[in-house]
Amino acid sequence: MAILPNKCKFRALMSAAGSSLPKWLESSHNATHITLVLHTLTKRERTRVSARTASRHQSHPSKTHRISHFASTISNNSDHVNWYSVSVGSNQDNRADNRYSDIEPYDRTRVIVSHGQLEQGDAGPCAEGRYLNANWVRELAGGKWWIATQAPLPHTAHAFLSVMLQPIFRPPSTPDVDTTLHETSRIRTVVQLTQNFEHGMRKAHVYFPPVEGQSWIVPPEEGCNVPSLKVTLLSSKSIDEAHCVQSTVSIQPLSLSTESEAGGPVIFRHMLYASWPDHGVPVPEDRMGLLNFIRLVDNMNGDLSTQPAGTELDPNPPIMVNCSAGVGRTGAFIALSSLLRAHGFLSPPVSAAEGKPVPPLPPSPLGPLPEEIREDLVAQEIEALREQRPAMVQRDDQVLLIYEVLVAAFTGDHTNIVCFSLRGPSRRAQPVLTLTSGVTRYGLSLLTTGFCGTIRLMLGLARRRITLKRGADSLPRADEGIPSGYAHYL
Repeated sequence: MAILPNKCKFRALMSAAGSSLPKWLESSHNATHITLVLHTLTKRERTRVSARTASRHQSHPSKTHRISHFASTISNNSDHVNWYSVSVGSNQDNRADNRYSDIEPYDRTRVIVSHGQLEQGDAGPCAEGRYLNANWVRELAGGKWWIATQAPLPHTAHAFLSVMLQPIFRPPSTPDVDTTLHETSRIRTVVQLTQNFEHGMRKAHVYFPPVEGQSWIVPPEEGCNVPSLKVTLLSSKSIDEAHCVQSTVSIQPLSLSTESEAGGPVIFRHMLYASWPDHGVPVPEDRMGLLNFIRLVDNMNGDLSTQPAGTELDPNPPIMVNCSAGVGRTGAFIALSSLLRAHGFLSPPVSAAEGKPVPPLPPSPLGPLPEEIREDLVAQEIEALREQRPAMVQRDDQVLLIYEVLVAAFTGDHTNIVCFSLRGPSRRAQPVLTLTSGVTRYGLSLLTTGFCGTIRLMLGLARRRITLKRGADSLPRADEGIPSGYAHYL
């Protein structure tokens, strides 16, 4: 096994890599810069957390509660509280629809599942339409629209699936942002970045059958008078080079009165990435698979082969993506897609393809990033995502992953991945060179630090970086049965 034992060889590799990197990404080799990025992003997100907490207190139905938290509410900037309000998601009627109690969608960008088209939310809990823990999110650099959402719960699966049934005439009417979309745009790709079970814990619930040709009947949530949905798995296959399972699924609305099929089915593709552990990042030897998966998702979203012929369809519609909470892995995936798209690795949005520049997003009430990191496109992208959905790119190691994968994409070197380790009480970023050839089947890897020149042994199990069984937990097991509330369609 080859080891690069000293910082001279490390810097030589960095010098070679830097020659093929854009200027804004060269700073990813600077530990001081990376540490400042992490500190700044964390500090700004804490301000948003405080504003979200104040909005919960402010909108609480109990007068006693509002009075008891009055001091903490007024200590926050009122503009921040209004901008980062989560009053709809924290409303008592909607709390049970949130997979995690501390992750609620921003009111101003939330997705409302209505009977006509997908709409943007507002700041009031009485907005018409059905609640879904999801936000409209637009890439800062790439310009593409996404729906970032949590993994659906059994009683929110109908609302989740209904997103695919509805045409999107336009995304959120955000001021000063070009929101033009193809008139027949419809979600037809769903990306899932979590397995159903991880480390023995339920992270996602299934909402389509595990057997090709099998159908489930998914009823609406209690009190919602809309048709049930017949959901059928048409096909499923593993794609090893992208570490994923690709499923083709049809959704067929049923008549309210007769429960017979009403109208034609809607087809979507479900793309499950199987190598991204919860509370972690893909191990270095899986980074090429992650890049392949990002490209595959982009290609499949533009594929019209499963769609009905004779209909003019949007060639590049928004994509719906979830992990478990819909913030950490989801945010990192969107950030990577945006920056890869902006630099020609993925297909551009329609506006860019027509020669139009990607319009800016509304400015943050927190003001611009500090001048020292203002030119860092990774920091800009993460900051923009966190303005649109809480806690996006939730963990520091997910921030570092974005730099690492981008360096690999630009240099074309996927065997020696330069990454950063958060070490010491200050969690200062230090670069390490991961020798992917030294990773054993048991997850034991040798790392050599570029600054210290020391060799550390790490067990993937201890760091929860376990190579996951691809496909084994992708679909519901045969013995898992039909989720509660669903009916088996024979």
